[in-house]
Amino acid sequence: MTINSPAFTKVLVANRGEIACRIIRALSEMGIASVAIYHISERRARHVTMADEAFEISGDTPVAAHLDGEQIVALAVQSEAAAIHPGYGFLSENAGFARRVLAAKLAFIGPDPETIELMGDKIASRQFAATHGIPVAPSVMPTGDLAAFTAAAEKIGFPILIKASAGGGGKGMSIVRSAAEVADRAAIAASEAERYFSDNRIYAERYIDQPRHIEVQVFGDGEGGALHLYERECSIQRRFQKIVEEAPAANLPESLRAEICDAAVRLTKAARYRNAGTVEFILAPDGSFYFLEMNTRLQVEHPVTEAVTGLDLVQMQIMAAAGHPLPLKQEDITVSGHAIECRICAEDPEQDFFPETGAVLAMTPPHSSRIRLDHGLAEGQAVTSNFDSMLAKLITHGDSREAAIELSIAALQELTLLGVVTNIDYLARLIDHPDFRAGRIHTGFVTEHAADLALPSAALEDRDAAIIAAALSSREFRALAFDIPEPYASIGGWRN
Repeated sequence: MTINSPAFTKVLVANRGEIACRIIRALSEMGIASVAIYHISERRARHVTMADEAFEISGDTPVAAHLDGEQIVALAVQSEAAAIHPGYGFLSENAGFARRVLAAKLAFIGPDPETIELMGDKIASRQFAATHGIPVAPSVMPTGDLAAFTAAAEKIGFPILIKASAGGGGKGMSIVRSAAEVADRAAIAASEAERYFSDNRIYAERYIDQPRHIEVQVFGDGEGGALHLYERECSIQRRFQKIVEEAPAANLPESLRAEICDAAVRLTKAARYRNAGTVEFILAPDGSFYFLEMNTRLQVEHPVTEAVTGLDLVQMQIMAAAGHPLPLKQEDITVSGHAIECRICAEDPEQDFFPETGAVLAMTPPHSSRIRLDHGLAEGQAVTSNFDSMLAKLITHGDSREAAIELSIAALQELTLLGVVTNIDYLARLIDHPDFRAGRIHTGFVTEHAADLALPSAALEDRDAAIIAAALSSREFRALAFDIPEPYASIGGWRN
């Protein structure tokens, strides 16, 4: 869809939390009015107060409300918004939602529905990539015949990784190391795929031990033109989900960087991709790399690319959706310094990253021009199990990787978030690990170094005491926890 006007007058943000706040900030800087949506359980959330307008959405659950595309488009029309930005997650990679937005004569700030459909199907996208000369790992496609599936898996060699065709976020994924495990693991993966994506198709590919996860940020004009904004390293993961990302990738030879980025651009051009996207690759220890998937949306980790390129990806998305050509040529894009992003999650690393709930009693962000904290938190806000456990993202930008590491450790130590257990201390230990500092990283890093990264039992007791002391020393916490609210404070001493 081409918009002739310079940009939009008003945009509805079909998301919540830190990414909604991030998009609203970009809109404000561009002089564009913003519309937020919220479930009643988050009516006092930060993204609601930041937006120029806000509308309540209803549903059986908070997640169901945010997935109700018909309701969200109706609110966009009602508010006279010209476009919808889906952020990431929820409806961001839903081709049906994108079509609904366009049918309402609104702009969808993202790629075309056909592209979302093609790249959202991992089987179809792999075949498309292979057709256009992009390296793809040896794989087994589903046939409905378990014996044939197992035989094909044996042919490419174990271990293999079974994956959901419509998957993401580590759901429907399982490592299989022998033929005896195939039947059970395939059944579990198909069941998970059906539960999370309403699509039980699975496939398998050769599993590469100790791989790195390298992704390339791309932008396309929808007419066959495309460029890259270099790569990001996303190898530090737990349960197939990223927790630390950086740009550029550590210890990546320049020739290999160019080869990977070139492959990403060729795929983007072949797909006639429009707007921002990310092409993900698995990099083997021997230097060979394979197409993994293409994410047809803004990525959680986009701030590290912004830090090293000096570009605002959200504003670029908005201008692209408004019909503007790509604002730069490839040779105009350069990388300066090194950036690291840490995902702050409500989870307990000492209990196998078990999700945690609570309330934000107090938060003290670190202060530095080289530190950015993206969040959607407000003091008193409930942290529930309704949504993903990620609460915030801490991004640092240094002149070198070593400088970015030191900044990250200092920022994590300075960041205080009371009222819910988080992984803040764990991330500081992880980034300070000698192998991370040396760039000896791969997707199994967290498991391999679990013993090194665990907090000793004595330190756990010290942590609890420190949290209590910090809470009691916080004026905001004491006021929230102990002050008597009106009208009872005016009554004086009384008993019931």
